[in-house]
Amino acid sequence: MNLPDPLRAARRQAVSVSVATGLYGVSFGALSVASGLDVAQTMALSLLLFSGGSQFALIGVVGAGGAVGAAVASAALLGARNALYGAQLAPLLALPTSRLLPAAQLTIDESTAVATAQPTRAAARVGFWWTGAGIWVLWNLFTLVGALAGDRLGDPRRYGLDAAAAAAFLALVWPRLGGPQGRTARLVAAGAVLVALATTPVLPAGVPVLLAAGVAVLVGVLAPALPPTGPVNDDEARPAPADTARGTGEGGTT
Repeated sequence: MNLPDPLRAARRQAVSVSVATGLYGVSFGALSVASGLDVAQTMALSLLLFSGGSQFALIGVVGAGGAVGAAVASAALLGARNALYGAQLAPLLALPTSRLLPAAQLTIDESTAVATAQPTRAAARVGFWWTGAGIWVLWNLFTLVGALAGDRLGDPRRYGLDAAAAAAFLALVWPRLGGPQGRTARLVAAGAVLVALATTPVLPAGVPVLLAAGVAVLVGVLAPALPPTGPVNDDEARPAPADTARGTGEGGTT
């Protein structure tokens, strides 16, 4: 059966982002083992925590000889942004209660970005599930590869995997910087970058990310209300991204 164009487009975006992001799991696996965790501990982090930024923060503290409490706190601070994504995705996806738990596990930067980039609710759901599940599978697969290969891989950054993940995410965000709401989006992005750059040298890991996300929240609260650009009650349609994101604290990577 041929899918409508928005669903096919959502699937294509999901697959491309999943591959680019999942491959970077090699870096986490290799660095985690190098930091002193064994393969089982490394896999537990990817299977259960499943938040790249939080995972790298945790092994960074552990690898530097920090206390377990400090490692957990850093990971928790970075993971807190996912709560903002959940607040945005709940009305957008309108999922039944039985699907909320797996959806919570798959709520990450990339699944949120792909879902909010779609023109209809049906496409948003396809983008969310395909991206979240695709990254979960590939991230864990390549985490295992990196953990088993260990030092034999050398520095994973030399393969350009870190740049590939960032480029895939930027490709999703870039179209939203144009159009009628492009000026506001650009100002929010610039403000978030400035806040992150100013606070990263002086604040613990995770706090600059939350403060940068706070820029979007502040703009959403202070910006004048925008009129709806489409139907909001039909299950196959949703508000335009700018309308949906208003006041929800939309943030960005695994």
